[in-house]
Amino acid sequence: MSTHVNAARISRREAIRTAASTLSGGRGREGGDFTVLTRDELQGIAERGLKHSTADGCSINVFSTVTGNTRFAANQLATAGDVTDTNVTITSSFGPKHAVVQINDISDDAVAAAVAKSEALAKLSPDDPDAMPPLGPQQYPTVDAYFESTATVTPEQRARAALTALQPARASSGDQATVAAGYIVVGTQASLLANKAGLSAFHRSTDANYTLTVRTADGTGSGWAGGDDRDWTKIDPQAIASHALEKARRSRNAVAVEPGRYTVVLEPQAVGDLVQLLQFFIDARQADEGRSPFVNPSGGSKIGQKVADASVTLFSDPADPQLLSRPHDADGYPLGRQLWIDKGVLTNLSYTRFWAKKQGKPFTGIPGSLKLAGGTASLDDMIKGTERGILVTRLWYLRPVDPRTALFTGLTRDGTYLIEHGAVTHPVKNFRFNDSPIFLLNNVEAMSAPLRLAGTEAGGDVAMPAVKSHDFNFTSLSDAV
Repeated sequence: MSTHVNAARISRREAIRTAASTLSGGRGREGGDFTVLTRDELQGIAERGLKHSTADGCSINVFSTVTGNTRFAANQLATAGDVTDTNVTITSSFGPKHAVVQINDISDDAVAAAVAKSEALAKLSPDDPDAMPPLGPQQYPTVDAYFESTATVTPEQRARAALTALQPARASSGDQATVAAGYIVVGTQASLLANKAGLSAFHRSTDANYTLTVRTADGTGSGWAGGDDRDWTKIDPQAIASHALEKARRSRNAVAVEPGRYTVVLEPQAVGDLVQLLQFFIDARQADEGRSPFVNPSGGSKIGQKVADASVTLFSDPADPQLLSRPHDADGYPLGRQLWIDKGVLTNLSYTRFWAKKQGKPFTGIPGSLKLAGGTASLDDMIKGTERGILVTRLWYLRPVDPRTALFTGLTRDGTYLIEHGAVTHPVKNFRFNDSPIFLLNNVEAMSAPLRLAGTEAGGDVAMPAVKSHDFNFTSLSDAV
């Protein structure tokens, strides 16, 4: 394994530390230590920008990151790297006109020039009909999303994690020969949002993510597994490797099964691939304007109506131990627990500040997490209770079909199997499906406890259970492995 760090990055990091130290009266730490900036350092950068502002309103978001990654493919370690960066996003407004400028040079001249540029662009911008006045000081819930175990992960630790998949794949041979490819990334982030109205929102977090794909050497089988957590010690590389290897070998020489409507047992990642897309639809404005599955035919939204099976509870909560997401939205509005679907009933939708004022509703903030509460069944229980169905590892290449029903099309991938008489009997060729998370959640028969997901295409922090559901719509076969 070769560990490489861009020397220019280190020099730039030293410049960032020097600038931050100057702002805080010489209290900044020395450069080159690959840690994110402190709250005081971030605040100092933001205050320096606000000092130059002549606009009616100005907000500055400073985002400091340190990320380490290890990539491997074809049973070989490929790359390892560490990247550190600081981003500054400046938004200036004159009444309903506003513009945004983003830089990653935090020298005094660069920040001053960026503020001036954002003001010049704002004056040229058309009026924003949804513009709202800036938020003043807010109180935020405490979300401890930072773990030293993640912040201090070394390239050697990442390499050892990769070897849990590489060693058995390299040692495999004959009919059992496999090829492993994966990506391990750990990161530490710190952000601070400040504005001229006195708002100051700080958050620090870590994250660790490991995704692994194993294919059989003959190209007929593929298996996937992954893990994600704020705490590196909660990632189990050995279990991830074993799971992906087993799926790859069990998916060799898949047989064709007639498309149609099946009872499905979706593993947590497959559930998340589809259900997390509801984040795009829990928007009150879309419902009120007739552009979502939560439209009430008689007008307005379906709040207060049954939209899913009674076992379904869907919520956002920055403080949930499986989520630990940022406790404020992009505007700096505090986020707490938000219940969207409670025992099958739609209880709320997400309101922007503009739409909440227009409709006379409470402002919710824009959520950054999503969790399906789940149930008590195990994956094995669901399989044993299925006379005939399909077990799905994950879904891939999802694309919208109809926003009014949240209908999506996509493919199964990396381990799809036939269930017969309560047992997994054969690997089957991948399917294309046309279905909706709303349909899925209306047809629920059983759920497991939720897990934090390693793949979150819709963004944010997501936790989902395995789900057994009937009448899932597979429309055609796919020869792709």
